[in-house]
Amino acid sequence: MTEFRSSFMREVEARGFIHQSTDAAGLDSAMADGRIVAYIGFDCTATSLHVGSLIQIMLLRRLQRAGHKPIVLLGGGTTKIGDPTGKDEARKLLTDEDIARNMAGIRRVFDKFLVFGDGPTDAVMVNNADWLDRLGYIAFLRDFGRHFSVNRMLTQDSVRLRLEREQPLTFLEFNYMVLQAYDFVELARRHACVLQMGGSDQWGNIISGIDLGRRVDDRQLYGLTSPLITTASGAKMGKTAQGAIWLNDDLLPAYDYWQFWRNTEDGDVGRFLRLFTDLPMAEIEKLEALKGADVNEAKKRLAHEATTLVHGEVAAQAAAETARRTFEEGGTGDALPAIEVTRGELDAGIPVFDLLARAGLAASKGEARRLIRSGGARLNDAPITDEARAVTSGDLANGTIKLSAGKKRHALVRPV
Repeated sequence: MTEFRSSFMREVEARGFIHQSTDAAGLDSAMADGRIVAYIGFDCTATSLHVGSLIQIMLLRRLQRAGHKPIVLLGGGTTKIGDPTGKDEARKLLTDEDIARNMAGIRRVFDKFLVFGDGPTDAVMVNNADWLDRLGYIAFLRDFGRHFSVNRMLTQDSVRLRLEREQPLTFLEFNYMVLQAYDFVELARRHACVLQMGGSDQWGNIISGIDLGRRVDDRQLYGLTSPLITTASGAKMGKTAQGAIWLNDDLLPAYDYWQFWRNTEDGDVGRFLRLFTDLPMAEIEKLEALKGADVNEAKKRLAHEATTLVHGEVAAQAAAETARRTFEEGGTGDALPAIEVTRGELDAGIPVFDLLARAGLAASKGEARRLIRSGGARLNDAPITDEARAVTSGDLANGTIKLSAGKKRHALVRPV
């Protein structure tokens, strides 16, 4: 392990955040000698970020807790183009209204992880549309476009892999890396920002920004990337059969978020405790040393700590209690995800496969039918054997109906 001087570099290396760094020694010296400013960019393609972005959010949190200043860059401008990285086709173009709505939702996430304000280490949030929307095309090409080699751009993974798969890459998308590089220069000029961080798939774009800063301003800039997070079984972090694990509670209830972390694979518990919680390393080492059935206690601690960061202590405790009642006592629990149906619908009868889909326990009615045929669906803890069965008011138990998909996913149906 490298002997770093700065607390930030020591911390992120120990916790497994570092994948690549352009000049680790130089960055470490700059951080050890004083406060620096660093940023990560987030495009506004949905009304919330999901768990796949959490490692970047935690990097900014670690940076601030180490006494440095984080910048959250929202891509109000770059979202209009779309990052081609890892995509086989162009993103759907969003309207200004779509982007503004998404930006408002994403802002809510960061208030839970960072302290914003006017202090020397307080985080700031900026929108790259503030400068990208004002660029003059010819002037930008003359002043900045001349510093980019098309030969080199074609070797970047975001471009090369798309072309190798013989998928079209629009000229609009080809410009994305140029604009991201320009963002770094603009933030360096406006906020004295010297470090861009991001996922490993952003390495080429980060290098381009560092090179542009050196060419146009003779600036010393740095880059640091985090690894692509996959589970022990090789699945992409944050992607489940039911969809993305969103960070905003209007898209995913606290119970479902808690349950996602509780279901962590045994081989991932220690790594996820390091990356996604604030627990001290000594405590993490004790938890990851648990074996056999005891590893479930480490998973519950991971679920509690991760859920507390996003939803708060009260919601995390309520989720844990709901899980305990559901799995240990066979109860329902008030914090289970719930949907509402009208009394009239229930009196008339609702096909159970329809309710399973409405409750989010199946992605479609067809998938719900298959779940029933495979024996994985339950109504009030009893197996559902008839996929055409109608759920009626007669199925109410203590005012609700409990639906289950497998042993770990549950939802309530409440009449209104």
